[in-house]
Amino acid sequence: MRALWLDGQSLSLREDLPHPTPSNDEALVRVELAGICATDLELCRGYFNFKGIIGHEFVGRIVEAKAAPHRIGERVVGEINAACSTCALCQRGLASHCPNRTVLGILGRNGAFAEMLTLPLQNLHPVPEQVSNDVAVFCEPLAAALEIQEQLKLSKEQRVLLIGAGRLGQLIAQTLQVLGVDLSVLVRREKQEHLLKKRGIKTIVQVELPQSGVDVVVEASGHPAGLALARRAVRPGGTIVLKSTYAEKAELDFSLLVVDEITLIGSRCGPFPEALQALAAGKVDPVPLIEGRYGLEDGLQAMTQAAEPGALKVLLQP
Repeated sequence: MRALWLDGQSLSLREDLPHPTPSNDEALVRVELAGICATDLELCRGYFNFKGIIGHEFVGRIVEAKAAPHRIGERVVGEINAACSTCALCQRGLASHCPNRTVLGILGRNGAFAEMLTLPLQNLHPVPEQVSNDVAVFCEPLAAALEIQEQLKLSKEQRVLLIGAGRLGQLIAQTLQVLGVDLSVLVRREKQEHLLKKRGIKTIVQVELPQSGVDVVVEASGHPAGLALARRAVRPGGTIVLKSTYAEKAELDFSLLVVDEITLIGSRCGPFPEALQALAAGKVDPVPLIEGRYGLEDGLQAMTQAAEPGALKVLLQP
């Protein structure tokens, strides 16, 4: 099997890997399309010191499922956390924080930049027929964007600032626009601004950054500097939602967070059923974010393009 293999910070195309073997409660999935995200790029910079096949955004088709043969042929997307289902956190409905979990292409489990992958059957969600692969491949990051609404009760009266208008930020902006909040998005690049303005979303540049006047700041810049900007913009008693992951360490004056009573919320994976519903209903349109498509044999070139400043979604087609 061919796949993109990461060993520390060394990424290579392997063509000698065996097909994965699913356990009784898992399915073998043939990957039809996969997306490169910022976390994949951070893994290549040493985040988590991962060794194996990277990639976690995908749409594919079930080709083997011992416990559910009726699902063979089903087109699916997959939740990336494979939990134990028995620990205290799993029993409380917090499977994405299971201490025994593996995470597709991130922690202890080979990922989606390959011809085949395995995931528990319970992680795999059927894709509605009307949703194309180009749209379905965005389900995982869209679910992450929707997690903000799971964690916070946002109202139309609230002033919300989104820092970061890249791959994930564009999806977050669309989901917040649907809510009707007073939204502004901090942009750095003309391409990002153009996509947002086409959807009627207000953009600002850094010199227009509000000072201590925003109710909720969503930090999705993918860079530690974004956290400092979020701290400047949030009002006393306000909330910062952290979506970025990066290998570098961020610095923050926690004493001032205490004085201003700022709430920090880490936000990661989100609800797949709601994401699929939003995609099927056309509430979110991710296709304009696609700007590159490569076969797996050109996967290293794909990763190079995805790492370019301002790059949006680059896809791999195994």
